[in-house]
Amino acid sequence: MYRPHRRWLSILSLSLLSAAVLSACGERARLQVSDGTGPTPRLPAPNATTLPTVNIAPAIGWPAGAKPTPAAGLAVQAFAQGLDHPRWLHVLPNGDVLVAESNAPASEQKASGFKAWAAARVMKKAGAAVPSADRISLLRDADGDGIAELRTVLLKDLHSPFGMALVGNALYVANADAVWRFPYHDGDTGIADKGVKITDLPAGINHHWTKNLIASADGSKLYITVGSNSNVGENGMQMEEGRAAIWELDRASGNKRLFATGLRNPNGLAWEPSTGALWTAVNERDEIGSDLVPDYITSVKDGGFYGWPYSYYGQHVDTRVQPQNSQLVASALAPDYALGPHTASLGIAFSHGTSLPAAFANGLFVAQHGSWNRKPKSGYKVIYVPFKNGKPDGAPVDVLTGFLNAKEDAQGRPVDVRLDKRGALLVSDDVGNTVWRVTAASVR
Repeated sequence: MYRPHRRWLSILSLSLLSAAVLSACGERARLQVSDGTGPTPRLPAPNATTLPTVNIAPAIGWPAGAKPTPAAGLAVQAFAQGLDHPRWLHVLPNGDVLVAESNAPASEQKASGFKAWAAARVMKKAGAAVPSADRISLLRDADGDGIAELRTVLLKDLHSPFGMALVGNALYVANADAVWRFPYHDGDTGIADKGVKITDLPAGINHHWTKNLIASADGSKLYITVGSNSNVGENGMQMEEGRAAIWELDRASGNKRLFATGLRNPNGLAWEPSTGALWTAVNERDEIGSDLVPDYITSVKDGGFYGWPYSYYGQHVDTRVQPQNSQLVASALAPDYALGPHTASLGIAFSHGTSLPAAFANGLFVAQHGSWNRKPKSGYKVIYVPFKNGKPDGAPVDVLTGFLNAKEDAQGRPVDVRLDKRGALLVSDDVGNTVWRVTAASVR
């Protein structure tokens, strides 16, 4: 009788387990995404599963001539195509558009174990495992037709670049492990200067590698996002030093301090125009059900603590985290507005100055990259949250949809949103390798 070698039994067991993970294991949502949206979302009891819920949208890209579906009264066209995993955007004062073509660092320490291996398989299927181009490209639409006819490499040989901010003639770039400064002058299409490292950022395993930044109105400060090194601290809290936070960096002295903490994975940053408050979009924790925990947008309080890892959405204790910290939980602030569970809401942009119709005149655009761990899927669209008196006011409105096809394959995944110099909405799409431009239907 044939007796397979023990090594092959191990491989077979691992393969079967992998198949279980990659075949949409876990439970289905009991609530609608809308139940987990708004200022007071429904938060059911946690529903932990033996294996995480996995429901991947395979990344296939857009068929020739296809594009997302805009809301009524809007139109969309490709501003630039054929990019290499375009993630973050920045619009320069002269109208040129910078795009960080980037992905997770390949050279840093990796988490080990089956869960890490399975997560890597998931990310590959979802289109998030391509090598990082490690560059920032410049896109220019000189003739104003809504299509960039010039594309050049502004900066290369970076380290998983993400956030960008221009202050005077200084262009700041947040790599996965540090903030760098480069000289920039109006009209530049390439920067040969090697730059100056301003400050190191927490790196290591880099469970969340994306580092964003934004300058204060007067340019004296930079605010920098750093995501957690784990889901809920399972690598030990010593690995979370300085993470799950927004840092404030003083440009003149180079000193930095923790501005807000307990933010599992903050990404988008934007200044609310009427109040001057800093807002962020945060990706919350996984593995306690398809209905938990909603990602969110919130104004950020100086010194505020937002719960991670000990609690979520204010003071809802996560019992998986031991030992607990009751003193911190008692101080945890509830976010302003939930965006639905596992929507992976990333880039945000306030609509002040938009040339889109009046319905979009006062609110926040949000790019929802889309879930890999919810049944049914959530996100995969760009939404608009109306504001009044500096706070969200009403239900979100779909702006751009159709990123999932009828088979629920991912033709694209929106990452960042930004208003261009003429008030149109730019949307980066890292699966479609495109930057889309959304206008009023009657405007190019």
